[in-house]
Amino acid sequence: SCGEMVDVSRMECIHALGYRDRQSGKAPVTRMATAAMLRDLLFKARNYLAAKESGKEPSFDIKLEAMIPVIKKQIPLKAHAHRADDIFTSIRIAKEFDLLLTLDHCTDGALIAEELAEEGYPAFVGPSFGSKTKIELRNKDFTTPGVLHAAGVPISIITDAPVIPLEYLPMCAGLAASAGLPYEEAWRAITVNPANQTGIGDRVGSLEQGKDADIVIWDADPLTQIGTGAYMTIVEGKIVYRHCFEEQ
Repeated sequence: SCGEMVDVSRMECIHALGYRDRQSGKAPVTRMATAAMLRDLLFKARNYLAAKESGKEPSFDIKLEAMIPVIKKQIPLKAHAHRADDIFTSIRIAKEFDLLLTLDHCTDGALIAEELAEEGYPAFVGPSFGSKTKIELRNKDFTTPGVLHAAGVPISIITDAPVIPLEYLPMCAGLAASAGLPYEEAWRAITVNPANQTGIGDRVGSLEQGKDADIVIWDADPLTQIGTGAYMTIVEGKIVYRHCFEEQ
């Protein structure tokens, strides 16, 4: 309803770099232009915030208002980037404006794992399932999460739903485990890691007292067995689904 409050800490700001951002034929159509436009927006948002905080009350700008939580590091800038050069561009801009940053897709991550470990930004790897539909995906591989983890990069695994349906997330984690990511880390990559890296780890991601008690109980291990299903789903401590087994 109109009277409800929005919790800004649960929001994110997405920025895409690379081929997809240029498909429409409209500006920006080069990687340089994409980076320049993002820098211009962040520069204006920083000045807009400074003016507001000094009491000058600039003319209302809804785009710049939306960027204030990013400038204040209340929410991360989620950089959707596949290629190594686009990943590094995102990092340079985040450091230039002192922003929180997540590296989403991170398809070329295995090629620059040591450098990413030094930077310390979390990587949300995926979708690794499916075909390589564009040149930027030529290095897409289920080994990437394991390589990044071994280098010390904080990782999560994503499906980029609806690109890959969200219900296949455990399968993607299992495939990453079969490709070199330690089994326990594969579980962490779809539970506590993404919760912490998106700023909601105080509520979800692990079984701890005081959290939301959002729990799925499986009829088998979904990371290692095909055809598993949810036996029970619990949301905020209440059972919202229970599978009814037919009598044998």
